[in-house]
Amino acid sequence: MELNQVLEARRSIRHYQDQPVDLTLIGQMIEAAILSPSWKNSQTARYHVVSSPEMLKKIKTDCLPDFNQKNCQDAPVLIICTFVKNRAGFERDGQPSNEVGQGWGFYDCGLHNETLILKAKDLGLDTLVMGIRDSEKIREALNIPENEEIVSVISVGYRAVDPEMPKRKSMADITKFY
Repeated sequence: MELNQVLEARRSIRHYQDQPVDLTLIGQMIEAAILSPSWKNSQTARYHVVSSPEMLKKIKTDCLPDFNQKNCQDAPVLIICTFVKNRAGFERDGQPSNEVGQGWGFYDCGLHNETLILKAKDLGLDTLVMGIRDSEKIREALNIPENEEIVSVISVGYRAVDPEMPKRKSMADITKFY
């Protein structure tokens, strides 16, 4: 697919087919995300892939609120996205490089996640990025180290619905030229 086709076809999907996803496709998504830019090439994004039926059930039931459980109930894969704290946006002595500080880790993780979900669409998969989750329960269930900030949970699968594109703002609404 051409980039514009991928951008126009991507949707946040809340209903998935009951169909497994080959984990080599997840690997391709992560390989694409690795190509994303990051603060001083710090590459702090990390991915924890959940695909076993037992762990999927545990994460969905114990770590997501009811509405997100419903949104991803048939998704065969969940990807927990994290970043290594205190690296992106920080000097070697541990001091923030500017006023954004830890925000650069979130920014870089967002760049990586955007590449990840666009690659998913390019591979024929669909996704939903969920930010409302219980990070401490996820950390405990997956044994995620304390030095990683849990950012989001991305469900991955094959869409069971074909939603219309929501209305988007125009360039004039969001842009100022100087």
